[in-house]
Amino acid sequence: MIIFGTKGYLYQLAILTLVCGQCGNPAAHTLRKRVTKFTLFFVPLFPISTKYQTQCTFCGAEQKLTKEQAEQLQAQGAGGQAHGQPQQQHDRF
Repeated sequence: MIIFGTKGYLYQLAILTLVCGQCGNPAAHTLRKRVTKFTLFFVPLFPISTKYQTQCTFCGAEQKLTKEQAEQLQAQGAGGQAHGQPQQQHDRF
């Protein structure tokens, strides 16, 4: 029997103050990176998907970003930002 699936990791890269495109409020936005890895026998082997997004902390609206946009925003917010532990999501087949 072979056990395989995916495991998701959610990294918070930065917290930035931006004007929300949805609600129009200048509010804190979290910059996140979501990586999905292929697993074999519950061991993550390699990434199969990487996505970036921001989320408004005022209204909860999310916006997808390209890798280049995320790196640019992360560079802007790099001053004094701590990196947390990834949150994990599990999908087993």
